[in-house]
Amino acid sequence: MHDFNFIQPKSAAAAADALAGAEDGQYMAGGQTLIPVLKQRLAMPTDVVDLSAIPGLAGIEVSGGAVRVGAMTTHAAVAASGAVRDAVPALAHLAGLIGDPHVRNRGTLGGSIANNDPAADYPAAVLGLGATVVTESREIAADDFFTDLFETALDDGELVTRVDFPVPDAAAYVKFPNPASRYAIVGVFVSRAGGAVRVAVTGAGPCVFRQAEMEAALSAEFSAEAIAGVAIAADDLNNDLHASAEYRAHLVGVMARRAVAEIA
Repeated sequence: MHDFNFIQPKSAAAAADALAGAEDGQYMAGGQTLIPVLKQRLAMPTDVVDLSAIPGLAGIEVSGGAVRVGAMTTHAAVAASGAVRDAVPALAHLAGLIGDPHVRNRGTLGGSIANNDPAADYPAAVLGLGATVVTESREIAADDFFTDLFETALDDGELVTRVDFPVPDAAAYVKFPNPASRYAIVGVFVSRAGGAVRVAVTGAGPCVFRQAEMEAALSAEFSAEAIAGVAIAADDLNNDLHASAEYRAHLVGVMARRAVAEIA
């Protein structure tokens, strides 16, 4: 690990100023991605701006048909929240599946979605529920937020402050986890709100994505059988030592049908 300046600001404005004044600065939320990367010397920032001392970035509020989760809220807090379990049980369930107890008690919602790991769980919930990502300067719709492998719509230095999840009529998340890391080899989040159905897939491709054919089929008939015949192309899916692209394509169908069956 290389030397760096460690800065712990007390406000979002001070954090932005610290990052802007750094030669090569990096925000740190829970540190579950950044610290291993620093240890492996894959990143060498001159300044690390720790967000943990900023008041108001953590917390959960349910009101107005939405679950508002602060960016610095840990996975464990979401999983244990009675308010989240009552409003969107699938969101609490997803948070409880992330990593191990250490990761869940240190990792944060904002850090997860800003990093946009292709196998992370939270992007599936954000996209699958049609959430809104709120920063210090604007609101970004889920469909516009995740752009590519480890890339998002965030501008340089832009800070996620919270995520607003609409409360659906029903939702479910099912994943096939890597047995060691618990990352999703394939995870599928399905939600239904009125006549609208969203199907978000993580782990299968370079970035979380929606499965439009399944959404159309489920909008016409919400049943596992309705999507049994939907063919998933393997062409653009991940292919690595954990699973081939063809196997991931198969898992997308299996996980989606299980999620729909859980809701139905």
